[in-house]
Amino acid sequence: MVRQKKKQVRVTLVRSTIEGLKVHKDCVRGLGLRRLRHSVVLEDTPCVRGMINRVQHLLTVEEV
Repeated sequence: MVRQKKKQVRVTLVRSTIEGLKVHKDCVRGLGLRRLRHSVVLEDTPCVRGMINRVQHLLTVEEV
């Protein structure tokens, strides 16, 4: 049986959340991002994509 590799995305915070809405700050924190230029690798799921779409103006996203 061959295991399929799950898709992953690398998300990097490139803009500050200081003047942002609370909802945006919560999404950034939910993605696991803590500070500027911090990157995390996440599974590419609909839930993660939804959070990324909500704060896409603050992030850069790359497929791994």
